[in-house]
Amino acid sequence: MPDQAQVNGERLLKRLDDFAAIGATPAGGVNRQALSVKDREARRLLAELALTRGFQVFQDPMANLFIRRGGRGDDVPPFLIGSHLDSQPTGGRFDGALGTLAAFEALESLEDAGIETEAPLEVVAWTNEEGSRFSPGCMGSMAFFLKAIPAEWNDLRGSTGEVFSEELHATLEALPEARMRPLGFPIMGYLELHIEQGPSLERENIPIGIVYGIQGTRWLEITITGQASHAGTTALSFRRDPMTAAVTALKTLFDTVMPQDELARFTVGRFAVDPGSVNAVPASVTFTVDLRHPDARTLDRLEALSVKTCTNAAASAGCSAQSRRFSEMSPASFPEELLACLDRAARGQMLTTKRMLSGAFHDALFMSHVAPAAMIFVPCRDGLSHNEAEYVEPAHSIAGARMLLASTLQALSSLGPK
Repeated sequence: MPDQAQVNGERLLKRLDDFAAIGATPAGGVNRQALSVKDREARRLLAELALTRGFQVFQDPMANLFIRRGGRGDDVPPFLIGSHLDSQPTGGRFDGALGTLAAFEALESLEDAGIETEAPLEVVAWTNEEGSRFSPGCMGSMAFFLKAIPAEWNDLRGSTGEVFSEELHATLEALPEARMRPLGFPIMGYLELHIEQGPSLERENIPIGIVYGIQGTRWLEITITGQASHAGTTALSFRRDPMTAAVTALKTLFDTVMPQDELARFTVGRFAVDPGSVNAVPASVTFTVDLRHPDARTLDRLEALSVKTCTNAAASAGCSAQSRRFSEMSPASFPEELLACLDRAARGQMLTTKRMLSGAFHDALFMSHVAPAAMIFVPCRDGLSHNEAEYVEPAHSIAGARMLLASTLQALSSLGPK
């Protein structure tokens, strides 16, 4: 059966061009942020393509969009494939869109070949994976996992002041053709195709990455408070300088966390100094820490180490430190049964593969808590992503779609009704 369905590469590449035109930027990228007018336009185009092919279109209260192709056993939970359509403000044209459109191509390829699957197959376009306009990211898959929209999201303000609940309502209203369904309905499994967003596949000339898990993430905000004073008149012995404490702590952490564990990631992405005057010792400094690791207990240890190091450095400088964790995503390990389906699919398609751990979080992270889930990576040029110069070779886009289709059929055979 799998050999009868063939991906239409030209059609997929044209779809990528068509969707890249929605929110296109002068530098060749895409600005199609979640729940924006351009995001609604992309959702509408996908829905219209689906209805033209005779597929069913649904959305849930989180505006997750579902395209359904029925199966022989139409009353069993569907198998989901997809990704997201929203982008960074200066994002690339492949991040998310490739996975969503390759999934839709899989449905069309099956329809073209007249193949009836044992179970329903659905494409999903998750809402707000990027988290650039409204935070946190992965809102759609997170709400699907929770089977509810967290109450604290309703009053969120976007990057330019929009109210989340109002933009969500407008997005739902903009697609009345999509029938409403509840959050968190039962599913058989989930597969997501995505660009690697790193350089390893391209450097090793490997077309397909089989992702066996996703790193956990902890985001901390640390504030070290000292005493503002005159830069020219305050001698060293009288200073309570939070910058000294911050630099000392961060030097220690940069020298230990990643050098001592090749799987660990430690990043300081924001740094603010108050009052920010060139001729004043600061009153306080505030910075973020992004910690990542595939092991939850190691994340606990790294978080404790970061807090303790900053606290001790602050005390040594006559300052105080406060920390708070403002985001957490647990690690995910994908099941071997589903990974074996991907291995078989790759052999059938004669595609070289590499088993990989994802350093970035994706919707598959939350779906792995709902049903068997896995991911497929394809190379991107220079590993560049979240950038208007993001690029995937046409051959790699097509190979990824072939791999997704073959893997989906293998998964349906393995996980579906017996």
